[in-house]
Amino acid sequence: MSSYNNTARFSEARRVAIFGGTHGNEMSGVTLVNLWTKNGTEIQRKGVEAVPFITNPKAVEKCTRYVDTDLNRAFTPENLSAPGGNDLPYEVLRAQEINRIFGPKGSPEAYDVIFDLHNTTSNMGCTLILESSKDHFNLQMMNYIKKSMAPASCLVLMNEHPLLKYSTSRSVAKHPVGLEVGPQPQGVLRSNIFEAMRVILKHALDFIELFNEGVEFPPCTVEVFRVLEWIDYPRDANGNIIAMVHPNLQDCDWEPLNPGDPMFQTFDGKTIHYQGSGTVYPTFINEAAYYEKQQAFITTRRETLVASAIIKA
Repeated sequence: MSSYNNTARFSEARRVAIFGGTHGNEMSGVTLVNLWTKNGTEIQRKGVEAVPFITNPKAVEKCTRYVDTDLNRAFTPENLSAPGGNDLPYEVLRAQEINRIFGPKGSPEAYDVIFDLHNTTSNMGCTLILESSKDHFNLQMMNYIKKSMAPASCLVLMNEHPLLKYSTSRSVAKHPVGLEVGPQPQGVLRSNIFEAMRVILKHALDFIELFNEGVEFPPCTVEVFRVLEWIDYPRDANGNIIAMVHPNLQDCDWEPLNPGDPMFQTFDGKTIHYQGSGTVYPTFINEAAYYEKQQAFITTRRETLVASAIIKA
């Protein structure tokens, strides 16, 4: 990226990958990638090589989140450089292979854009996940997608928290974008969720095609929800969960949670209130996959980012 007169210049986004099955039981991405692998007409754009790719085929075959370890946390420098061959966990070996095909991560040879398709059991609707507030190419893409989908909602989750950010499969690319669409149970395919994900990808690929053709995108603002912290379930001394998400909070992703609002309900009916210092916006509320990670929901802060004008270099 270069900058001239406050306009950011990026190289053409010629190589684009669409990942499905990073978690093998999140069926919208698995199904779309399998569909596009058989017939990729829908995802082809002028001057763009769009590659659909099943990232965790063993997990997809078993219809489980992962086999040995979470692939979407496996792209650490340590894992990607680890020796040991077949003695390594399956997902670490797979991360190394994906990094060889689509990376190397952080290099000029890495793919330009990776879209990683996910489903959530939480009531999050259509969500786009970014890993850097300084990536003006991605911010402009978010603005284009959000405007194209209006009046339907499509929110942006920004995770660049130094302690909570994790090493995703999409982080191999220069411009990583996560899609999180729900609610959808694990192992289930819902038509409305499937179609919503499909529409997001259409608009995203349209944006890339326009950018590659030389269209200049003017400065814009993008509302994002910035990750603040993970909140665990209340537990006893042995680590057992002793409370559930409160009915007033359940399914209320992205709605304000104020100090004193009900947060959890113990098994004997007592209410545990939110004790934070100010209003937050929770999401990933009661996500099924996060019980093992000891996470009941995340809190976010709503803010507005300014994206520079961008044009092809």
